[in-house]
Amino acid sequence: MTDQNDTAAVEHIRSAYEQLRTEIRKVIVGQEEVVDELLVALFARGHCILTGVPGLAKTLLISTLSKTLSLSFSRIQFTPDLMPSDITGTEVIQENKTTGAREMRFIPGPLFANVVLADEINRTPPKTQAALLESMQEYQVTVAGKKHSLSQPFFVLATQNPIEQEGTYPLPEAQLDRFMFNIKIDYPSEEEELEIVRRTTARDSDEPQPVLSAEDILKLQQLVRRVPVGDSVIRYAMQFARWSRPGAEGTPGFINESVAWGAGPRASQFLVLGAKARALLRGGSAVTGDDVRAVALPVLRHRILPNFSAEAEGISSDDLVRRLVETAPRAESDALADGKLPPVLGS
Repeated sequence: MTDQNDTAAVEHIRSAYEQLRTEIRKVIVGQEEVVDELLVALFARGHCILTGVPGLAKTLLISTLSKTLSLSFSRIQFTPDLMPSDITGTEVIQENKTTGAREMRFIPGPLFANVVLADEINRTPPKTQAALLESMQEYQVTVAGKKHSLSQPFFVLATQNPIEQEGTYPLPEAQLDRFMFNIKIDYPSEEEELEIVRRTTARDSDEPQPVLSAEDILKLQQLVRRVPVGDSVIRYAMQFARWSRPGAEGTPGFINESVAWGAGPRASQFLVLGAKARALLRGGSAVTGDDVRAVALPVLRHRILPNFSAEAEGISSDDLVRRLVETAPRAESDALADGKLPPVLGS
């Protein structure tokens, strides 16, 4: 691409970001940070877990997002009796009307959509969770030994209820690590709740209008990957992941005292990708330490496992990530904000 085309592409993604936020606000009250994190993950080609108590509009938010993106949407209610074939699809025997012969035909399951809501993913057995994992990682499903590619873009949003754990199958750390972000949805403020009640009890809300097509999204996802990032910013992002590992060189004392297991290299990758997407969405001319710090919490909160001592003292993974961000030296990254980084594209 030429510099002129690069500039136009960056302006396009910034403009689309503002339009998406405007359309989502027609239906969703508040949750600005949650919406930002969802969009960052989407353009970075990552998947998300949304954690929040019932009634906080998790499903509504995801379906609204799919409408603004002109994408097909599928909701899968995960239950203890859900089988892998229930989500991937199955092969059935059908008669060929031309030849009269019987043949196997694949019937696609609900995973064959652009945006998939895996509702209460921790309520289904590990075998079904693993089938979802293959689709997230490989963008395909395997049925009866045959591979079937999923349509692009493909975006999985899984929800978890943090207050009911009886009869659930918590996702193991290896599967949690496949999700780029763990997004926490909290209760609305008093004014936001007032507006929610006013809207939902008075009239139907305005329908959000499509902003981007599937083709647009794929182009913008490629654009995010092409954003150049200086080695110092990459090292700065790596520092968060490396310092979260107890016993490693340079690890802060509070991590050694409170963490049983730290983040792996995938965390560093997602920190950099998330920072790239955030910089583009906000129209920034460079990826800075601020972008890395902004995505540190959703990237790391499900990758840092507090030990028994920390849990006994009420120390959560969020507490540890926030302290890690405050502790990590900022000079390496922030010194680069004075124009020493390469331009976003076309350098």
